[in-house]
Amino acid sequence: MAGKEKKQNRRRRKKKGGVISGIILVIALAVFCVSAFNLIKYGKGYLAGRSEYSGLRKLAVEGEEPGGDFQVNFDELLAVNPDTVGWIRFYPEPAAINYPIVQGKDNQEYLNKTFSEGENTLGAIFMAAENRANLFDKNTIIYGHRMNDHSMFYHLEDYQDQEFYKKYPHFYIYTPDGIEHIYRIYSVGTVDEFSDTYLTRFASDEKFKEFLKMTKDVSDYDTGVEVGAGSRIVTLSTCTSAGDSNRYVVRGVLEDEVRVKEEKEEK
Repeated sequence: MAGKEKKQNRRRRKKKGGVISGIILVIALAVFCVSAFNLIKYGKGYLAGRSEYSGLRKLAVEGEEPGGDFQVNFDELLAVNPDTVGWIRFYPEPAAINYPIVQGKDNQEYLNKTFSEGENTLGAIFMAAENRANLFDKNTIIYGHRMNDHSMFYHLEDYQDQEFYKKYPHFYIYTPDGIEHIYRIYSVGTVDEFSDTYLTRFASDEKFKEFLKMTKDVSDYDTGVEVGAGSRIVTLSTCTSAGDSNRYVVRGVLEDEVRVKEEKEEK
């Protein structure tokens, strides 16, 4: 009898073990299916987003080739999205940053909505809602995601390398009034999401100079670029790989303005 009971117990344990293994297998398959679905979903999102922005460049940009007379057709962009306020470009590098800029009713609207207002994790490059669209504020904030496919503002972190900065110290913003705004980068670095970096209003010139000193003091390195009370700066901001509470910022001071359309007409 004892031998028979032992065999029955072994069969029960074996059966129980088989049931547990089956449950684990089902759970593993479910996790795999969900993960695969999400990967496909995100992959399609990246592909759709890249395709959209590539199409916008073909639609509205001329003179992208080296030495070309770069111009943006804002009539075309405004017809697609009336929230258009500009176009940002780094040239010659990081060339991947070459996008229209929008401004929503708040700073959440374009986090997961592309330029053509489709739902997508790429979102759009957007100006802070509290800024004036004409870039006349002391500090204008422009946000963009750091996407894993290296799109949007991913390449801002290239400026962690001082040698990269020395080669490519400028970025350019074009506005619907036909002006090319040329910015020289003067400070880069990682900040907290609640940093004073995001101040856009200043009670006095002294307060603004204190702000500018802070932005230089926290920079990853000294660029040697001077800024003062009369400066107008643009702060480009993106998330970092370290976590959502950190931001990587590239700050540029207005160096020159060129009336692109007028020059085009004179040629």
